[in-house]
Amino acid sequence: MTHQEISYYRLAAQKLLETNSNSPQEIVHHLGAMQAQDYSMAKWAIGSRCNATEKEIEEAIDAAKIIRTHILRPTWHFVSAEDIYWMLDISGPQVQKMTISAAKKYGYDVQKLNQINAAIEKLLSGNNHLTREEIMQELNIKKSSGQDFLAAAIMMHAELEGLVCNGKMKGKQITYALLEERVSKPKTKLNKEEGLARLAKRYFESHGPATLLDFSWWSGFSPTICKQIINAIGLQLNSVAIENQTYWFGNQINKENNFKESIHFLPAFDEILISYKSREASILLEHQSRAFTNNGIFKPIILENSKVIGTWKRTMKKDHAKIETEFFNETESHKKAILFEGIKAFGNYLETKIVIE
Repeated sequence: MTHQEISYYRLAAQKLLETNSNSPQEIVHHLGAMQAQDYSMAKWAIGSRCNATEKEIEEAIDAAKIIRTHILRPTWHFVSAEDIYWMLDISGPQVQKMTISAAKKYGYDVQKLNQINAAIEKLLSGNNHLTREEIMQELNIKKSSGQDFLAAAIMMHAELEGLVCNGKMKGKQITYALLEERVSKPKTKLNKEEGLARLAKRYFESHGPATLLDFSWWSGFSPTICKQIINAIGLQLNSVAIENQTYWFGNQINKENNFKESIHFLPAFDEILISYKSREASILLEHQSRAFTNNGIFKPIILENSKVIGTWKRTMKKDHAKIETEFFNETESHKKAILFEGIKAFGNYLETKIVIE
């Protein structure tokens, strides 16, 4: 297997290679957790992997088939309802260390955070969905630049405790609701070893071929812990060594598949880049600064045959979406026409006309 093949197989593993009939929640379940701090773009991350429209994805989120919460790393993720509890059990405690540390800067220790959780539970009880600002008003935490960070830490702590998750959208505003009122708790519970094994298997099956350090970055667990997990489930995975680096992947990859031409306009923070510690398989080192910054801001990307060749942005108008592109290298006009065929799926997803400028 070559580095070129790695990027191709990742497309297949991430369900980007062929149009499929999976539902939005099935896509999220397959990938385990999908980074989702940019809500609009995160919905397209799901839509680019299935035939669902933006409206259908929003319906799945409002119906709590897909949960948006903080998990794995201290950022937003989409997680399927069937995965939310066991994933919180294993990853919540490690992320909480960061949120508790942040809250302490404002004089809020664990005891005070737990008292606030009790107040939040009363506020949201009975399927009462409130925005963060509404919750802070009820808690008498005044809005200011500093207090905004405190509010984020308070709500993240409540999420990681399994108390709250996203509620139904209130217009264009995101709300919070009680998790147990949206998703019933499972009758059985995984222990930590079982949960970590399930997380690793899910990652390598949906993101592989990938390395130990890739999994460590994505999961938020240390390389030492990740090595122990991989050793425990190694017989359930395939592996290949390239330049003294071991890449792990699931058994579902068909190495006999012929490569085929593909064009993808993918969203900012898409799993195809952000879920790997090393991204050289998909984007040349000299182009990386044009696709993402050192402080973790990722742009929407254009992939040709599994390689990032440029970036794009969309501006929503009344009756169309305006698309602007920036290619890393000079692109011939006739080739651009072929590339722009790849944006048609985005128009179908938005159910609107696409205008390329």
